[in-house]
Amino acid sequence: MIAEPNAPPPFSPAGAALFLDFDGTLVELAEAPDLIDVPAALPGLLARLSERLGGRLAILSGRSLDDLDRHLGRHIGGPGIALSGSHGLELRLPDGRTLTPNAPDGLPAARAEVARFAAGQEGLLVEEKPAGIALHYRRAPEREASVAAFLSELAERTNLGLQHGKMVIELRPHGADKGDALRLLMAEPPFVGARPWFVGDDLTDEDAFAAAAALGGAGILVGAPRRTAARWRLPDVAAVARWLAEAGEG
Repeated sequence: MIAEPNAPPPFSPAGAALFLDFDGTLVELAEAPDLIDVPAALPGLLARLSERLGGRLAILSGRSLDDLDRHLGRHIGGPGIALSGSHGLELRLPDGRTLTPNAPDGLPAARAEVARFAAGQEGLLVEEKPAGIALHYRRAPEREASVAAFLSELAERTNLGLQHGKMVIELRPHGADKGDALRLLMAEPPFVGARPWFVGDDLTDEDAFAAAAALGGAGILVGAPRRTAARWRLPDVAAVARWLAEAGEG
């Protein structure tokens, strides 16, 4: 369906769980992952939301857990706020327990080939993750077709899966996605029995939109209208910040 043009209703923490994407949702997209600007007010806002939700708050990101910690501060991922990284392949539960996947057998060879491919083409950026490797082409959008063709062939040879995002393609193990992470967390205290809301902007967020809806909640798309499993839409990161601030004020 096409997401409704209107903003979602005010968020009521009572009986709800809130799942948030990171890049393009809580922070503006940047040309490179390390160039993002994390708003100074964000950690405090997340802490207030977690308190109002009784700990039913999680961030589901394509970044690794270590990368999220670097940008948000390790305390954000401690007790009270769950984190999922690498599109569902890494998970830190609200009590601080961490589940980290083993690197797939074909990953070392794939990393070497991706590094060689990117080294010969200006504007490509390699991002290594615990169980995958991503190739960003935001600085060289004209290379999209060649990047996609290269990674598709490499994925087939190394028995890895492909994850497409905004100006990035990732090689990763087959299996887990953000929807899986949401469902797993919804089976853990304190999320059990709550209505899940998920806010995200990318194609990689569609699995979580669908999972939230199937569990009686809803998704909120950030950005321009498109076909999506989300029910509502917010136009940009600034609108997300305002919507969350209202929820955090109580």
